[in-house]
Amino acid sequence: MEISQILTEIYPLPPESITKMCEYINEVSYPKGHIILRAGKIEKKTFFIKKGVVRAFATPGENDITFWFGEEGETVLSMQSYVENNKGYEHVELLENCDFYEVHIRDLQELFKTDIHISNWGRKLAEKELVKIEKRLISRELQSAKQRYDELICTRPSLLQRVPLKFIASYLGITQVSLSRIRKEK
Repeated sequence: MEISQILTEIYPLPPESITKMCEYINEVSYPKGHIILRAGKIEKKTFFIKKGVVRAFATPGENDITFWFGEEGETVLSMQSYVENNKGYEHVELLENCDFYEVHIRDLQELFKTDIHISNWGRKLAEKELVKIEKRLISRELQSAKQRYDELICTRPSLLQRVPLKFIASYLGITQVSLSRIRKEK
């Protein structure tokens, strides 16, 4: 996926603003298993997935809790670092070899000061991330595991081929055994 398409899907930008942003964006690649964001660290970069799939997780106890998957076109960032320059709570692991577009948060902040279109884009990025978090929270609290699984199949069917079932189960808040039961009912 091209960076101009990713940026525009977040918020439409005039060509001059896209050109300005692209001056600060680099392409990088990392192997499967790489941790691109680390909990307890102030992250200095934001990433956009060109190719690949990632998962965000926390480790509050002995087991990881997966709470988000990202695919092509999605943004990978620590909201704590992006908004407040604080340490993040999440790890983000690559589940495939991945290609990204990366930009330093400090460069974005400078662009926000000099280009109103990019500033509006940054606000829209934060708003979209907030809505994603809200949807995940409400889904986890108000839907059954089967409903969450059905929604995942409907909205992101490719994840079932790209993500190990143990991470899907963790994302749904259930055991792999429970996930197997739900899948057999289909």
